[in-house]
Amino acid sequence: MSWYVLYTKPRAEKRVAKNLESAKIEIYCPIVTEVRQWSDRKKKVEVPLFTSYVFVKLKDKERQKVFEFPDVIRYLYWLGKPAVVRDHEIETIKNWLDTDNYDDFVIKNLSPGDRVKITSGALKDQDGIIRHIGTKRLSLVLTEAGCTVSVKLKEVV
Repeated sequence: MSWYVLYTKPRAEKRVAKNLESAKIEIYCPIVTEVRQWSDRKKKVEVPLFTSYVFVKLKDKERQKVFEFPDVIRYLYWLGKPAVVRDHEIETIKNWLDTDNYDDFVIKNLSPGDRVKITSGALKDQDGIIRHIGTKRLSLVLTEAGCTVSVKLKEVV
């Protein structure tokens, strides 16, 4: 069995994951907690780490089952074939989300477009390209995983 990437309707990831899980299909929909600000309040909300994507673990001949559920659009394809995510990549995401410890890192003389190598933590030995450096977040494109990671920067007091 392999992990495949399902593309869903916008903001339907959690609903699709729940429906597939109730049908005894192994899924993984990584969720993160963010603080959202409205004009009158702040609130913590749980949002999917990857918008419009849910990972499903199925046998190749069972892949059509998922289209019986609403809000599932299609599989994500890579080079003309359904994209397959390796088990260790799913484990890396799970470990990364389960770990609250973040190694300290310093951003010196780096700018968007620079290539970097992660030397520690759950994403150790991953190569990436810096996409954006803001005052509170850094976006890094992980070339091997084919995704963008947004890292919250530690506030300096």
